[in-house]
Amino acid sequence: MGTVLPQNERNMITEEGVILGKKLFYDPILSANGKVSCATCHKPELAFTDGLALTTKGVSGQPLKRNVPTLTNAAWIEGLFWDGGANDLESLTFGPLTHEDEMAADLTQVLAQLKEDDEYVSLFNNAFPELGVSTSALSRALSQFERTLVSADSKYDRYVRNEGVNLSEEELDGLLLFKEKCAGCHAMDHFTDYSYHNNGLDASFVNEDFEGIFQGRFRITRDSSDLGKYKTPTLRNIALTAPYMHDGRFASLEEVLEHYNSGVKYSGTLDALLQSGDAIGIAITEVEKKNLILFLNTLTDTNFITNPQFKN
Repeated sequence: MGTVLPQNERNMITEEGVILGKKLFYDPILSANGKVSCATCHKPELAFTDGLALTTKGVSGQPLKRNVPTLTNAAWIEGLFWDGGANDLESLTFGPLTHEDEMAADLTQVLAQLKEDDEYVSLFNNAFPELGVSTSALSRALSQFERTLVSADSKYDRYVRNEGVNLSEEELDGLLLFKEKCAGCHAMDHFTDYSYHNNGLDASFVNEDFEGIFQGRFRITRDSSDLGKYKTPTLRNIALTAPYMHDGRFASLEEVLEHYNSGVKYSGTLDALLQSGDAIGIAITEVEKKNLILFLNTLTDTNFITNPQFKN
């Protein structure tokens, strides 16, 4: 994959913006109780996830309704959150910042605290002299840092670039199986099509108690054809980002593959790629599962998760 970063023309990446964004990302000053930072739920060693099905690490201690998504290659993501409720990283920022169960920030109070910190005042003025310490600058800085979180140096990448790395026979078999059975949604080389699919997790989507949170993309578009559809996540660093799916229901890649093999549930919006005549799902043998997982493990980018530029 190319590593030329997509840019937001209204928020071009600068060294000063990234420095400020990184400091903000790791600083619990942004939360109501001064204990929760962006990195509380987006840990670099877990490819910027937190390892929980539904995290309870927010200010309220209550479980969130959705699994924490990875920030791997966030610069390329079109539509943020599992339902695409945010158009870009800038607009996404205020969701977790102000959500009562996440950081629960009072933005006026946060800005007041930042303005009392001489280092922050200097960093804001250096990065955004026309904005100073403001919510707009805060959002832009966090977004700039998140856009630098590029993963493109896995074993698979080095193999593709002919850098003297070979895949084993089983890994190569897994790659061929992946192209045949998985790449329809997890398109290479980003390993996502940046679209939304109903992958047969549920047969119905009635959950009024949670304001339609499990109705998928429909919650945003109000288009009935979007019921049960969720954003296709990237599979880069997938071995590090368990548990899986929008609600973290599967603890392992083995469980994910068995879902596609035998657990797909029919509904009116089930993706056509999971239907063949009267059959639904994707037939996968035990050997194929093993080799697919071996291939998926080659997408782990150790340099990404240990990169000091990304860590506090």
